[in-house]
Formats: sequence, structure tokens, C-alpha cells
Amino acid sequence: MIDDNPSVYNELYSCSEDHQILRWNLLTSETSLVVKLQEDLFPIDLHWFPKTVGGKKQSQAEIFFHLVSKTGRIEKSVEAHKGAVLAGRWNYDGTALITAGEDGQIKIWSKSGMLRSTLAQQGSPVYSVAWGPDSDRILYTSGRLLIIKPLQPSAKVLQWKAHDGIILKVDWNSVWDSYGRLLYTSSSHDYPVTSVSWSPDGEVFAMGSFNTLRLCDKTGVRAPLTTHPTAPVLCQPLTHFCVLSLCAFQCDKHGSRRGPPSLP
Repeated sequence: MIDDNPSVYNELYSCSEDHQILRWNLLTSETSLVVKLQEDLFPIDLHWFPKTVGGKKQSQAEIFFHLVSKTGRIEKSVEAHKGAVLAGRWNYDGTALITAGEDGQIKIWSKSGMLRSTLAQQGSPVYSVAWGPDSDRILYTSGRLLIIKPLQPSAKVLQWKAHDGIILKVDWNSVWDSYGRLLYTSSSHDYPVTSVSWSPDGEVFAMGSFNTLRLCDKTGVRAPLTTHPTAPVLCQPLTHFCVLSLCAFQCDKHGSRRGPPSLP
């Protein structure tokens, strides 16, 4: 996964199966280690908390989604789903966090980690979720479908087939308009695309695949950024925020994963 830091436009963060969260400087191409997680934690997704919103630090609790400081310290952990938490996203004013899980549920949490509501229940894992521009609706995956669900219970739900295979990652900007009409499609890559994240200004996006991290402009022109040591890049924020939400799954003491199976 990759994501951008909204407070520093030339930074990009990534996490992978190697337990590491890395910081990439897009101007110098330098890479630095933010934190190496414990061996039984496998990060799947990460997203920055909005910089403009304050909040007290949280004490540590249990497992499955983690609030992480910029220095890499885990501030709080919450057991959120049955099975792995596959995606987590802060809304634009930092008042709510939405998570999607292997159990097919989509949940909304307060910024302190308290459950507010279960918004949807699917019959299969939900691999990715994103907030709409006004934080009044969400976009999430369901197999080959994309679904836009308003937070208002009586509002109409919109869904459409977007890919021929399982959709692994979504982010909201202008490639699809809000009615599901396709505005752009890329050529096929050699390996599954496991992560995508827009910059805050919507001009560029980062995509992750096996051993690869690329930066693209909004027309899809690609610039290879670098490679990641023999692991799929699962999360990648292009930076703008101060506290990270990290979705991960854990192994038990025997080394068996208490999380999702391998990506389809």
C-alpha cells in the first residue's frame, strides 16, 4: 500500500509484507525506514490523519487496526473485524475512520477508535474503500464491482462492473466520475496492481505492484520511481497527514497467520 503525506508534497510512504514502513523522497529518490514492525504484524493498508485536525494521543489496546505516530510508534490498536482489516481511510476533516474487512463488513469509527456504525455487509472480503469528496458517501469494492453508498440510509446506492478480475484497490478522484463513467484506462501491467493513491491536489498518483512503485500523472503517463525488495507494495500514502492508520494482520505464536489469505 502507498499513501502521500499531505503536509509534505514530496514524500510518499509505503508498507509491504516485509513488516517495514518506508519513506520515499520524490525529489532526491532517497528512501528511509520509518519503522520495522514486529515479526507477527503484516501491514496491508495505511492512511494519514488530516494535519489540520488536533487530537490527544491514545493509549495502546488490542489488535487489528493501529494508529501510528509519524515516528512509527503504535499509539493505539483496535480489534475491528473478524479476520483481517483490509483497508482503512480517514475522512477529509479527520472526524471518522472507515474500515473494510475480510469479513465483508464496512465500519465507521470515531477518531479515538470507538465504533459508530456498520455501514454495509458483503458476502465476500472488501479489499478497498474510499471516502467521497464531501465525506457524505463511500466507494468500495465487491469482487469485480465498484459500489458507491451514501451515508444517508434512504439514498440510492450506485454500482457497476469496473474490471474483469477482483478489484484490489480504489481511490477517489476524476478517473471515474461519480456516476461510474470511465474517463481513462491504462494498459495491462505484468503483475496485479495492489495499490493506488492520489496526491492531495489530484495531479499525480502512485501505484504499487510486485517489486515496483511508479508515479503517474493524471493522464496515466508513468515514471518508474524505484523497486521494493521482492515484495508486493501493499500500501502507499503520497504524504499530507500526521497520524497514520495502519491495517495489519497478525500471526499466532506458532507462526500461523491470523489474517487474510494471499491476494487473489
